Amino acid sequence: MNKQSFLSILAASVIIASCGNKNDKSAQAGGAPQVKEYKTVTLQPQSATLYTDYPASIQGQENIEIRPRVEGYIDKIFVDEGAVVKAGQPLFKISAPEYEQQVRTAAASIKSAQADLSAAKLAVNKVKPLVEKGIISKYDLESAQYTYESAVATLAQANAALVNAKVNLGYTTVISPVNGVVGSIPFRLGSLVSSNTADPLTTVSSIGNVYAYFAMNEKVLLEFTKNTPGTTLAEKIKKLPEVLLVLSDGSTYPEKGRIETVNGLINTETGSVNIRARFANPKGIIRSGSSTTIRIPNEVKDGILIPQSATFELQDKMFAVTVGKDGKTKNVNITVMDNTAKTYYVVKSGLKAGDQIVLEGVASLKDGSEIKIDNQNPETVYADLK
Repeated sequence: MNKQSFLSILAASVIIASCGNKNDKSAQAGGAPQVKEYKTVTLQPQSATLYTDYPASIQGQENIEIRPRVEGYIDKIFVDEGAVVKAGQPLFKISAPEYEQQVRTAAASIKSAQADLSAAKLAVNKVKPLVEKGIISKYDLESAQYTYESAVATLAQANAALVNAKVNLGYTTVISPVNGVVGSIPFRLGSLVSSNTADPLTTVSSIGNVYAYFAMNEKVLLEFTKNTPGTTLAEKIKKLPEVLLVLSDGSTYPEKGRIETVNGLINTETGSVNIRARFANPKGIIRSGSSTTIRIPNEVKDGILIPQSATFELQDKMFAVTVGKDGKTKNVNITVMDNTAKTYYVVKSGLKAGDQIVLEGVASLKDGSEIKIDNQNPETVYADLK
């Protein structure tokens, strides 16, 4: 055998050996598949707070239109739009010289009436001793007394006229009737205004307390009232939980509010009911007309909660995957509440306490899949619920 023939036989032997090794590996790969490990948890009753949000609009407790009681020209504007004012604080000054003249005239009438009264009193004092001595008739004394009483009445009328004139003059200074915030001011200096003017001088919104108005679905309202103790709607409203207010920047208002009224009529077009909640507003942070969100808490006690990552949807149905004692999986159809507790669903049906569920990767598991169980501590799984 020459050298070339020997090398050819050796190369062929190497190729055959290599093919044999590949076949051995393929045979090993084609054996029983490895069982994959999945994290699981055994369900236990949990308590949580669910929140439902509703768009709400804010109105001041009182939105008062400020109108003048007298006719005249706006002489001064003491405040600007958006200013925070106190009850009794001047807002406008109306120029009305006739009311100042009425005060002067009434004051002069008082002086004249006082002089007439003094003269009538002197006349009575003069006639009275003469009558007692029989020098003049009693008729003269009665006449003098009547004149005196008339002078007293005239003075009283003059005093009343002065009070009325001062009241009218006081109306030329328009003041705020409540603590609140000034709205828009459509008039400027020199504008002629009166009590018959179509537009008010401005509006003052009382914001010591504010009202949040929102609408709730009839079905949701029915659930709330059913689960709230009390025999009448008024009693149930009083026992509803305090509500939160989410401001337009996403922050939660520090003061909690209470639902005060529920409209007795259901809107037939929307199937909703209008509700009003009241919030204290000591710092004036919330302004009338603001757009906010009402957040209503709902306490769930001893409910079955599962992470959202432990579910998957198929044909508009939601499923979770349970694991039996044999280590094999089963896809279970579940129903959950509409609102969630953070990243958890509250299960209404399909699961119960003691069931063991797979926590992740559930969409890829088929019924009857055998898995290796890595059971997690429930306190770890539900840690962010606390």
